[in-house]
Amino acid sequence: MTSTNPTGPSTGETPTAAPPPEPSAANPPTSRKKPSRWSGCLPWALVAAALFAIFAIWKFPSFKAQAELGSAYAARVGCSCRYVQGRSLDSCQSDFEPGMEMVSLSEDPATKTVTGSVPLLASRSARYAGASGCLLRPEN
Repeated sequence: MTSTNPTGPSTGETPTAAPPPEPSAANPPTSRKKPSRWSGCLPWALVAAALFAIFAIWKFPSFKAQAELGSAYAARVGCSCRYVQGRSLDSCQSDFEPGMEMVSLSEDPATKTVTGSVPLLASRSARYAGASGCLLRPEN
Protein backbone atom coordinates (compact mmCIF):
# COMPACT_ATOMS: atom_id res chain seq x y z
CA MET A 1 0.00 0.00 0.00
CA THR A 2 1.13 3.51 -0.78
CA SER A 3 0.62 6.63 1.23
CA THR A 4 -0.42 8.77 -1.73
CA ASN A 5 -4.04 9.55 -2.34
CA PRO A 6 -5.43 8.28 -5.60
CA THR A 7 -6.77 10.83 -8.05
CA GLY A 8 -9.68 10.32 -10.31
CA PRO A 9 -13.44 9.98 -10.31
CA SER A 10 -13.64 8.28 -6.92
CA THR A 11 -12.08 11.23 -5.10
CA GLY A 12 -13.68 14.03 -7.16
CA GLU A 13 -10.35 15.39 -8.30
CA THR A 14 -9.49 15.63 -11.95
CA PRO A 15 -6.07 14.55 -13.02
CA THR A 16 -4.01 17.33 -14.51
CA ALA A 17 -2.78 16.74 -18.01
CA ALA A 18 0.83 17.23 -18.85
CA PRO A 19 1.42 20.25 -21.10
CA PRO A 20 2.12 19.39 -24.74
CA PRO A 21 5.80 19.18 -25.61
CA GLU A 22 7.36 22.28 -27.15
CA PRO A 23 8.12 21.94 -30.87
CA SER A 24 11.79 21.81 -31.54
CA ALA A 25 13.95 21.61 -34.62
CA ALA A 26 14.01 17.83 -34.30
CA ASN A 27 10.21 17.61 -33.93
CA PRO A 28 8.56 20.21 -36.16
CA PRO A 29 4.86 20.75 -35.50
CA THR A 30 2.67 18.54 -37.64
CA SER A 31 0.05 20.40 -39.57
CA ARG A 32 -2.96 18.42 -40.58
CA LYS A 33 -4.39 19.61 -43.82
CA LYS A 34 -8.12 20.01 -43.64
CA PRO A 35 -9.79 17.96 -46.36
CA SER A 36 -11.20 20.12 -49.12
CA ARG A 37 -14.93 20.38 -49.51
CA TRP A 38 -14.65 19.41 -53.19
CA SER A 39 -12.10 16.62 -52.85
CA GLY A 40 -14.82 13.96 -52.78
CA CYS A 41 -16.74 15.50 -55.70
CA LEU A 42 -13.84 15.98 -58.10
CA PRO A 43 -13.62 12.38 -59.34
CA TRP A 44 -17.39 12.29 -59.92
CA ALA A 45 -17.31 15.63 -61.74
CA LEU A 46 -14.53 14.37 -64.02
CA VAL A 47 -16.43 11.17 -64.78
CA ALA A 48 -19.60 13.16 -65.54
CA ALA A 49 -17.69 15.56 -67.81
CA ALA A 50 -16.09 12.65 -69.68
CA LEU A 51 -19.47 10.94 -70.17
CA PHE A 52 -21.00 14.20 -71.40
CA ALA A 53 -18.14 14.70 -73.88
CA ILE A 54 -18.56 11.15 -75.22
CA PHE A 55 -22.32 11.66 -75.58
CA ALA A 56 -21.85 15.00 -77.38
CA ILE A 57 -19.34 13.51 -79.83
CA TRP A 58 -21.61 10.53 -80.46
CA LYS A 59 -24.71 12.70 -81.07
CA PHE A 60 -23.04 15.59 -82.95
CA PRO A 61 -23.86 14.28 -86.47
CA SER A 62 -27.52 14.00 -85.50
CA PHE A 63 -27.56 17.53 -84.01
CA LYS A 64 -25.86 18.90 -87.12
CA ALA A 65 -28.33 17.17 -89.47
CA GLN A 66 -31.30 18.51 -87.50
CA ALA A 67 -29.80 22.01 -87.55
CA GLU A 68 -29.31 21.80 -91.34
CA LEU A 69 -32.89 20.66 -91.83
CA GLY A 70 -34.29 23.33 -89.51
CA SER A 71 -32.30 26.16 -91.08
CA ALA A 72 -33.29 25.08 -94.61
CA TYR A 73 -36.96 24.87 -93.64
CA ALA A 74 -36.80 28.29 -91.95
CA ALA A 75 -35.10 29.88 -94.97
CA ARG A 76 -37.70 28.48 -97.36
CA VAL A 77 -40.70 29.42 -95.20
CA GLY A 78 -39.22 32.82 -94.39
CA CYS A 79 -38.52 33.59 -98.03
CA SER A 80 -42.04 32.61 -99.11
CA CYS A 81 -43.55 34.60 -96.28
CA ARG A 82 -41.46 37.69 -97.01
CA TYR A 83 -41.39 37.83 -100.81
CA VAL A 84 -44.49 35.87 -101.90
CA GLN A 85 -46.89 37.05 -99.19
CA GLY A 86 -45.19 40.42 -98.63
CA ARG A 87 -45.11 40.17 -94.81
CA SER A 88 -42.36 41.48 -92.56
CA LEU A 89 -39.55 39.12 -91.57
CA ASP A 90 -40.47 39.43 -87.87
CA SER A 91 -44.03 38.21 -88.52
CA CYS A 92 -42.65 35.30 -90.55
CA GLN A 93 -41.00 33.76 -87.49
CA SER A 94 -44.46 33.09 -86.03
CA ASP A 95 -44.97 30.54 -88.85
CA PHE A 96 -42.23 28.26 -87.50
CA GLU A 97 -43.03 24.85 -86.07
CA PRO A 98 -42.64 24.30 -82.30
CA GLY A 99 -39.04 23.53 -81.36
CA MET A 100 -37.50 25.96 -83.85
CA GLU A 101 -36.75 28.68 -81.32
CA MET A 102 -33.00 28.54 -82.00
CA VAL A 103 -33.38 29.27 -85.72
CA SER A 104 -33.01 32.91 -86.66
CA LEU A 105 -33.79 34.64 -89.95
CA SER A 106 -31.96 37.39 -91.80
CA GLU A 107 -32.54 38.85 -95.23
CA ASP A 108 -30.70 40.51 -98.06
CA PRO A 109 -33.23 42.72 -99.86
CA ALA A 110 -30.88 43.41 -102.80
CA THR A 111 -30.82 39.75 -103.85
CA LYS A 112 -34.21 38.83 -102.29
CA THR A 113 -32.55 36.15 -100.18
CA VAL A 114 -33.56 34.95 -96.71
CA THR A 115 -31.07 33.03 -94.57
CA GLY A 116 -32.05 30.70 -91.73
CA SER A 117 -29.31 29.85 -89.28
CA VAL A 118 -28.73 27.84 -86.12
CA PRO A 119 -25.79 29.36 -84.22
CA LEU A 120 -22.51 27.45 -84.63
CA LEU A 121 -24.16 24.53 -86.46
CA ALA A 122 -25.87 25.36 -89.75
CA SER A 123 -26.96 28.09 -92.12
CA ARG A 124 -29.04 27.80 -95.30
CA SER A 125 -30.42 30.40 -97.72
CA ALA A 126 -33.41 30.58 -100.02
CA ARG A 127 -33.76 33.04 -102.93
CA TYR A 128 -36.95 34.40 -104.44
CA ALA A 129 -37.12 33.30 -108.08
CA GLY A 130 -40.25 35.07 -109.34
CA ALA A 131 -42.96 32.72 -110.62
CA SER A 132 -41.07 29.70 -109.29
CA GLY A 133 -41.37 30.97 -105.73
CA CYS A 134 -38.48 30.55 -103.31
CA LEU A 135 -35.70 28.08 -104.02
CA LEU A 136 -33.06 26.85 -101.63
CA ARG A 137 -29.53 27.67 -102.65
CA PRO A 138 -27.31 24.62 -103.06
CA GLU A 139 -24.97 23.89 -100.19
CA ASN A 140 -21.43 25.17 -100.55
